[in-house]
Amino acid sequence: MKVRVHVSLKPGVLDPQGRAVHHALEGLGFAGVSDVRIGRLIELEVDDSVTDEQIDQMCRQLLANMVIENYRFERA
Repeated sequence: MKVRVHVSLKPGVLDPQGRAVHHALEGLGFAGVSDVRIGRLIELEVDDSVTDEQIDQMCRQLLANMVIENYRFERA
């Protein structure tokens, strides 16, 4: 089974990569973009026996930095 983990910075945490992309979009002439936040997508292939609680622990212990990031996951 495939699990997708979406990790993003918490509100208020500076995002220099997002800022650079925003600046680049403006430089390319794209108007109307007020903010850009960059995150990441992690895809896991897991056995059906892996529980949501185990996936949550994977996220909390390794896949996301709980101090500055939020995460959510979905089973595909």
